[in-house]
Amino acid sequence: MKAYLTDIYNELVYKVSWPTWKEIQSTALLVLAGVLVFSLVIFGMDSILNFVASEFVY
Repeated sequence: MKAYLTDIYNELVYKVSWPTWKEIQSTALLVLAGVLVFSLVIFGMDSILNFVASEFVY
């Protein structure tokens, strides 16, 4: 068990390529922008369909 945990530690410390703080920030901003655009598209489609449905429902 000790060898297994040591191998895990060594892999995480020496073999994994961790992103820099700057890379994390730029990726987070990109994701945030994508979510914002996608949310606005969904909101627009919902508003249009709600308007159309309210006009044609008796």
